[in-house]
Amino acid sequence: MSTTTRNTEGRLMTGFLNAVEKAGNKLPEPALIFFYFLLVVMAMSAVLSTVDFDVVNPVTNEAVRINNLLSAQALTVTLSSMVTTFTTFAPLGIVLVAMLGVGVAESSGFINTGLKKMLRVTPKKLLTPMIIFVAMFSHVAADAGYVLVIPLGAIIFMSAGRHPLAGIAAAFAGVSGGFAANMVPTGNDALLQGFTQTAAQLLDGTYTVNTLCNLFFGIGSTVMITLVGWWVTERIVEPRVSKLEIDGDYQHNEDMSSYTAAESRGFKVAGLVMLLGLAGLAALAWPETSLLRSPTDGSLTSYGAPIMKSIVPLIFLIFIIPGIVYGFVAGTFSRGKDVIDAMNQSMSKMGSYMVMAFFCAMFIKAFGDSNIGTLIALAGADVLKTMALPGEATIIGMILLTAVVNILIGSASAKWALLSPIMVPMLMAVGISPELTQAAFRIGDSTTNIITPLMVFFPLVVVYCQRYVKSTGVGTLVSMMMPYSVIFFICWSIFLLVWWAVGLPLGVNAPYTYPISSHRWMTLCLSTLQLTFCRSGKRSVPRQIC
Repeated sequence: MSTTTRNTEGRLMTGFLNAVEKAGNKLPEPALIFFYFLLVVMAMSAVLSTVDFDVVNPVTNEAVRINNLLSAQALTVTLSSMVTTFTTFAPLGIVLVAMLGVGVAESSGFINTGLKKMLRVTPKKLLTPMIIFVAMFSHVAADAGYVLVIPLGAIIFMSAGRHPLAGIAAAFAGVSGGFAANMVPTGNDALLQGFTQTAAQLLDGTYTVNTLCNLFFGIGSTVMITLVGWWVTERIVEPRVSKLEIDGDYQHNEDMSSYTAAESRGFKVAGLVMLLGLAGLAALAWPETSLLRSPTDGSLTSYGAPIMKSIVPLIFLIFIIPGIVYGFVAGTFSRGKDVIDAMNQSMSKMGSYMVMAFFCAMFIKAFGDSNIGTLIALAGADVLKTMALPGEATIIGMILLTAVVNILIGSASAKWALLSPIMVPMLMAVGISPELTQAAFRIGDSTTNIITPLMVFFPLVVVYCQRYVKSTGVGTLVSMMMPYSVIFFICWSIFLLVWWAVGLPLGVNAPYTYPISSHRWMTLCLSTLQLTFCRSGKRSVPRQIC
């Protein structure tokens, strides 16, 4: 490729991203965006509630109906549940509790001294892939990456003399854009496996899906996403964001090239305390009879395991205790009030996020209650079904469908609960295994996380950016993450097709194909026909014939 061609392509991409940013930043404040979206959804629900749709929800086997959120009953429920809708908004508690502990560790200097030591042993050229890889590994700890790795990405980049927004972008790409890439099993594996197996058994009652059916592909994806994310960060994103002036409240002017003897001593003592705490936690979790394990299957990584439910409190303790120890040993804390002041300071930075979280919680609940997202998701699945594409094209269509639906429905479990009863049996009927269908879903579920403001942690990432560049808006973040989203989608889709073509195992007991005999084909057709009935009054009308 000639230099002229590369320069032309570079100008076109820059122009496109600038247009996205300019258009996005013309939008109102994020809190107002969610408020306006709330009004739009309520108005649409009132109109669409008068229409009868023949799209069937596979969970209830009933036609999808849009609920009128402007009815007297719905408005009463909205008002009476407004407080609990906000206080039970999952990201709110996760962020605030975790930030209390992290804030103490940051104010005491424990985190900064740790970064100084890390920067001494880590080549600057490897900072980007290290952050992306650590961000993907944080999936083991549920949503910990959003409150730990992303802000640390900014601090690490700034400490190395690079733009903090590039660090946020790299970490966000790993945490959210690479959500389906894992080096080790996570709770998400078990969560999706349950839906996949249930959907598969609609056609084959004896079919079982292994929880680790996508493990090997996930490990390979980790390497691929790290390399691709590294290239995108340093070739596209960082050169662009480096032009933004750092004018936020978080001015990190501390010399990161050296540390005092008191800081080193404090870090050693606090680090030892942290290691002892982690060792104690491991000792408590190791026995098969541990109370930290799931009471049903003894697993540590399933969503039902007490240790997984305690991730946020554990983050709080793992950071606040070493932070306090460091503060008193290094001399940055002299009394208990200093610890409380550090916690107050960390909370004072979260005011704008809490405002956004209120309107975000209200919108997400209204959008879910209206059933509009369900209608869009199932209608899209119907379109893909009627296209009857070849196997490889169907997989790409599956990824694209999920990526589009993901912009509207953020929860992976909610999307898969809706799509799996349709997509898994449909693809089984053409010889594609449930395990491969699930892998395709996970790719689509990851790649657009980072460009949709409807993702519950998106407002938090905007707040992180505003600490360094005050003018950061939704458009800034979307344009910053767009290259990751597009390139991840293309490369990951190709990666899956190549993985499939070479015949590398997807995971444990995970075939690519589902064998169909002529007798079974007839059975599948009849079963599929039963799944596509919709009820209208006392009549049952087949929506599609096998």
